[in-house]
Amino acid sequence: MITIKLKDGNIREIKEGTTALDFAKTLSNSLAKKILSVKINGVNSDLMTPLNTNCSVDFMTFADKEGRWTFHHSASHVLAQAIKRIYGEKNVQLAIGPAIDNGFYYDIDMKKQLGQSDLDQIQNEMEKIVKENLPIVRSEVSRSSAIKMFTEKGETYKVELINDLPQDSLITLYTQGEFTDLCAGPHLVSTGKIKAIKLQNVTGAYWRGDAKNKMLQRIYGTAFEKKSDLDAYLKMLEEAARRDHRKLGRELDIFSMHEEGPGFPFFHPNGMIIRNELINYWRSVHRRYGYQEIKTPMILNRHLWEQSGHWDHYKENMYFTKIDNEDYAIKPMNCPGGMLVYKTSPHSYRELPLRTAELGLVHRHELSGALHGLMRVRNFTQDDAHIFMLPSQVEEEIQHIIDLFDEVYKTFGLSYHAELSTRPDNSMGTDEVWEKATNALRNALEHRGLKYVVNEGDGAFYGPKIDFHLTDSLGRTWQCGTIQLDMLMPEKFDLTYTGEDGKKHRPVMVHRVVYGSIERFIGILIEHYAGAFPVWLAPIQVKILPVTDSNADYAYALKKKMFDLGLRVEVDDRNEKVGYKMRECQVKKIPYILVVGDKEMTEKTVSVRKHAEKKIKVMAVDDFISMLQKQIQEKA
Repeated sequence: MITIKLKDGNIREIKEGTTALDFAKTLSNSLAKKILSVKINGVNSDLMTPLNTNCSVDFMTFADKEGRWTFHHSASHVLAQAIKRIYGEKNVQLAIGPAIDNGFYYDIDMKKQLGQSDLDQIQNEMEKIVKENLPIVRSEVSRSSAIKMFTEKGETYKVELINDLPQDSLITLYTQGEFTDLCAGPHLVSTGKIKAIKLQNVTGAYWRGDAKNKMLQRIYGTAFEKKSDLDAYLKMLEEAARRDHRKLGRELDIFSMHEEGPGFPFFHPNGMIIRNELINYWRSVHRRYGYQEIKTPMILNRHLWEQSGHWDHYKENMYFTKIDNEDYAIKPMNCPGGMLVYKTSPHSYRELPLRTAELGLVHRHELSGALHGLMRVRNFTQDDAHIFMLPSQVEEEIQHIIDLFDEVYKTFGLSYHAELSTRPDNSMGTDEVWEKATNALRNALEHRGLKYVVNEGDGAFYGPKIDFHLTDSLGRTWQCGTIQLDMLMPEKFDLTYTGEDGKKHRPVMVHRVVYGSIERFIGILIEHYAGAFPVWLAPIQVKILPVTDSNADYAYALKKKMFDLGLRVEVDDRNEKVGYKMRECQVKKIPYILVVGDKEMTEKTVSVRKHAEKKIKVMAVDDFISMLQKQIQEKA
């Protein structure tokens, strides 16, 4: 007998060699029907894996990332099998077919260029394979046997992948029916689990992402356990396309991108209003939370970046120049400059925590294929802050930061969850320092009662971090805020403070952003609000529509009154019907439309129509202005 520890801490004894699936059945038949994979001692594995030693076991469903990954990975194999069935074993070479967020893809090499009708045919064949409910069986063979098998099949890409594996390794294969593929797994028990499939599109993709290699065809798809979940997801994608910030950015005249500067956004007057309102709000919040604003240069010499570690750990993402025959770099991050500011004067323990904040323009070299509107750019304004503190202040200060984050995200109607990212492979410092820093972040999260997941190996090269993932109105998540605890940079820059004992001590440092990137945050807000910004952020808050020319003077008098109060207001006195102009305002997503005719002139009122509402309300001018000012002040 062996001992199994469950997620809830319960201990069970089972017969050695029992599969994870059979063990699940002893716990609950309903559980056994829902689970897709199992984590054994933290490693995601097949349900048919035999349990041979004492271990911890955690079952994964579609609600878990690991479960979805297993599900989508199996769907990619069903896709490959369907293609082979339709076009023939020798007419298609398979490359790779991983699971990805929200789905899967498979890269294939074949002469026929696939179109939508082909995808429909392939999807139909996939649905047949699902109905066949083929067992998915894992096996291990020698390296030489695997190379022989895939060479005979003409699968040159698979042979190349095997040749990259260690010489003494066994090769893992997965078989379903007549189809066998090279794969590390894990996979579902059978193809019958995949109830709802949708192939979405086909694009080009270079083998191994290298433009020097052959262009392959990449088929994207998604899959769910239930058709209703697939339908809901496809409906969300339609809504996401309607909200695409690139499309709305053009339509609402917020920003543009140009071939002359790929990845470098151009903000138009409407975009600058949104941007400046976000910055004004950022400054007001940070003043209340005790931050001092600084500004550091955009170009600094090589020595500084070597000292910070960026030269060794981040060089491929940086831009460089020469000044007076010396190497300089355009900053990809603000932190080294912030530390130079700290060093300009001596500090006492009485000053700490010292909170400095910077709206710093940074540049990072992103691959052209990764650029995406405002979401992935090559220059952006990072709303950075660097906080220097006593070791005893770490947890309290992290709680203080989370308070700020909570206030900001609630203002925009964005909920969030946290992820704790631990030490990556390419990092600086000792295990002891990393463990101490990671535990400090973990304790802060747990003492606050904030739920979080652990993202192993995704920390910064200088320290662990807490990432804040925002959930928008469509349920999508965006990583924005981050808190990075750094016990290494203060050492590298010899930062000190004078303690109560009169001696020099090393401060602990936190890097943090709340928006992350102002450009990206604007893109997120465009999609979150579908372009219909709350009145405090809207580029035009009020549009006044005179019914006839005789009402134009009244309209302009109203405009002046509101403009003088700091409101953003325009008059549309074109010789067009009021209904036409109102529809245009709705398309432009202007929060308030004021219609003024003879009756409104006489009674000193306005007829108010709010965006996305059909009801028109007559209000006294001063009452409307008071209502608007209250909404702006409260950021409603």
